[in-house]
Amino acid sequence: MKKHIMALAATTVIGGGAFGTAASASSYTIQQGDTLWSISQKTGTTVEQLKAANGLSSDLIYAGSTIQTSGSAGGTAQASSNGTYTVKAGDTLYKIATAHGISVSSLKAINGLSSNMIYPGDQLSTNGSAAPAQAAPVQQASTQAAAEPAQASAPQGKTITVTATAYTAQCEGCSGVTATGIDLNSNPNKKVIAVDPNVIPLGSRVYVEGYGEAVAGDTGGAIKGNKIDLHVPNNDAAYSWGVRTVNVTILD
Repeated sequence: MKKHIMALAATTVIGGGAFGTAASASSYTIQQGDTLWSISQKTGTTVEQLKAANGLSSDLIYAGSTIQTSGSAGGTAQASSNGTYTVKAGDTLYKIATAHGISVSSLKAINGLSSNMIYPGDQLSTNGSAAPAQAAPVQQASTQAAAEPAQASAPQGKTITVTATAYTAQCEGCSGVTATGIDLNSNPNKKVIAVDPNVIPLGSRVYVEGYGEAVAGDTGGAIKGNKIDLHVPNNDAAYSWGVRTVNVTILD
């Protein structure tokens, strides 16, 4: 499919002592081969929480650097007073939930979200009826899958590290139809990634760190080797994604 890559290069990287952290925060020294995903699994956090605690705008990390795994760092979302919050660039569900004194699970339940993906301009309710999410903690105590399926456990399959950009089908000259025939204009929220078929087979079901489960349903002239281009609904979301280094697990 002809498409325009709308990503901006992410410039924030992890360097020793680069983050403002609370005195009570716990820290972790990055090891060779670590990713934010693997660190989140080791420390009982999420990728969003790690990025929020350390003020990160990308997933790029370096072995030997130290990051905070708890505590508070700058860049929290401003609490709303009317029960409705407008998502801004750089926001995460964790930031928004923390600013409003609720959990990520409750925020997702209030707004009927099934993933952690949010986009600038989205309107979120912060004081809706969250009782269903709070009413049955015992039923969900053994697993986080019901609340945060993407973070419950590491996806199973071959995992590779790639450079990920983002694109939208809603651009001048774009057909909106992928190489495998998916009409993205009719399915603007469809999670599809463009791949090099020699690296990730077309039609594969994949899990992309920070994006979720998707289908490898498109190709692109600039997508060669360990690169992917993921579909998002609009230009704002593409710019918000930027350029990231992420893990992709080929599920089937």
